[in-house]
Amino acid sequence: KGIDIAGKKGDKVVAAADGVVVYAGGNLRGYGKLVIIKHNDNYLSAYGNNDSMLVKEGESVKAGKSIARVGKSAADVEMLHFEIRRDGKPVDPMKYLPAS
Repeated sequence: KGIDIAGKKGDKVVAAADGVVVYAGGNLRGYGKLVIIKHNDNYLSAYGNNDSMLVKEGESVKAGKSIARVGKSAADVEMLHFEIRRDGKPVDPMKYLPAS
């Protein structure tokens, strides 16, 4: 459904693109503390396994804004889980991220 990006606990997590935070909570099993940003009528991005969240639902964010801090997965691995969804369905995030 997405990709796991290596990181250290406390590293900043930044918004992939401009949008509005539509979810910032910890109630979805397997995602830990999760931030979801709606970019337009078609695209959402999701950032899971956070240690702490720096945004609230309804907040507008710009690309590159710090939205959370990296935490640990259920398997106790420090990392960010990142997803992009188009029309509610997961798509390969690598097609949308810069090559670097």
